[in-house]
Amino acid sequence: MAFTEIPMLHLSESRSEDSKPAFLRKLRDALLNVGFLYIKDAGIDQDLYDRVCEEGIRFFDLPDGEKLRIEMKNKASFLGYSRLGNEITAQQADWREQLDLSTPHPLRKESDPLYYNLLSPNQWPKEELLPAFKTTFEQYMRQMSDVSMYFMTLIAESLELPADAFETFFDKDQQHKLKVVKYPDSGDGVGQGVGPHKDSMLTSYLLQASHHKGLQAQNMKGEWIDCPPIRGTLVVAIGQGLEALTGGVCASTTHRVISPAGGEGARFSIPFFQGVSYDAKFESMDVPDHVRALRKDILEREGGRRDDVEFTFVKGRWNHLGEATLMNRIKSHPDVGERWYPEQLKQIRRQQTEEAIAKQRNSINEISDPTTPSLVGQHGQPIKAH
Repeated sequence: MAFTEIPMLHLSESRSEDSKPAFLRKLRDALLNVGFLYIKDAGIDQDLYDRVCEEGIRFFDLPDGEKLRIEMKNKASFLGYSRLGNEITAQQADWREQLDLSTPHPLRKESDPLYYNLLSPNQWPKEELLPAFKTTFEQYMRQMSDVSMYFMTLIAESLELPADAFETFFDKDQQHKLKVVKYPDSGDGVGQGVGPHKDSMLTSYLLQASHHKGLQAQNMKGEWIDCPPIRGTLVVAIGQGLEALTGGVCASTTHRVISPAGGEGARFSIPFFQGVSYDAKFESMDVPDHVRALRKDILEREGGRRDDVEFTFVKGRWNHLGEATLMNRIKSHPDVGERWYPEQLKQIRRQQTEEAIAKQRNSINEISDPTTPSLVGQHGQPIKAH
């Protein structure tokens, strides 16, 4: 049956030989059936969670001039502050403002591929305004890096693969990313906090920093299931990269964020996105046949899925993951594209125009020919390259 709630897994169970087999079975069920789950006991102190939330919320109280000093379009890295309504999902503005950070890396060399611009130093707010902000988030990103890499070994084992099966897809000094996000409860754009999408990489980990509901995951029937905040937990979303790598065995689930209702105050969240080597070439791994069969049985029982999207990671479309990621970032942040990647932005806009014309032509053909198969259910949600 299509899931009606998000499962909760206690990561501490994976660290005991007695409870680990049962944990891996529960994890595999969540991967195949849901693609979304809560994890508790991740190994991060509640004090750090609380400090991250407090510092993140304080950031948005800074004067506009200070936030714009570190605006994303100032750099080619897509790291920095984005104004309210400045990111695009499903060709509509997301009603949120945010700060994008990553684990630190040096600037790209001239001889490096263009997508190495994504590997760059952060833009930080002034220390005198937020004295503990940088140290708190650097500590959190270090610890979340460890959590995410450990969790990938558990995913591998739950699929009866070697624990290090995904190791080749990571750099030794792997970049991971993080957002600090505010969703206001007022303004012209209230409604679409973030439009329906799938995360692009392998796994992401959301720390919900306020009491508001808003995050929803879509099940195979197309129904939206609430993912309310639960103290001491992270919400794990499986990305399109992992679905592609496992030949469709691991479900990447469409999700969205609804803005808070008027008068409820702003919603805050802090998602951490596990990175993958930008030089990686995505090809399906050798998942055991009986594991693939489990996923096939689920899809057949449910009559397919209602949220199919086109893979970003299609063999032959891109030489490397970094190329796909860079183009997706330009699509989501056209102001950065206009300043740093004008030719790539022109290419994206040409493609969007061609797709719109093709879609209109198909709609006309469907109306004129009632025998044309329906495309209902193929929502075409975008892939977010965070």
